[in-house]
Amino acid sequence: MNLILFLVIAIPVIEIYLFIKIGAQIGAITTILLIFITAIVGVYYARYEGLNTLKAGFSQLSKQETPAYEIISGAAIAFAALLLIIPGFATDVLGFLLIFPTTRKIIVNKFLKKFSYKKNNKNNFIDGEFEDIDDRNDR
Repeated sequence: MNLILFLVIAIPVIEIYLFIKIGAQIGAITTILLIFITAIVGVYYARYEGLNTLKAGFSQLSKQETPAYEIISGAAIAFAALLLIIPGFATDVLGFLLIFPTTRKIIVNKFLKKFSYKKNNKNNFIDGEFEDIDDRNDR
């Protein structure tokens, strides 16, 4: 909960700081145009990568395999498109990192390693005996 609160406060502060610094260097109009251009290019590229991921997912399904990576990759592309729509330079950098396949694969693999579970090689069963008791004998 504290991390989410920190991010809700920190991300706008970082974005405003970057708007001021970049706007002072290249001008206000150019900064605004750059924000719109990154959003438009990012959304179109997200659409392209999303369709490629969808095609790869259907290819996995036709081979009777589970498209686990494609599902996670599709979610990452959707999140990247959201980050690119949000105005800001820090969110655009993270969005573009998630859009490009090579960096997305690195990020997704690190994410999967963090949340993967370790399989236990032991047989998980309990050995025991039971006896079926008839209701007539209970009385």
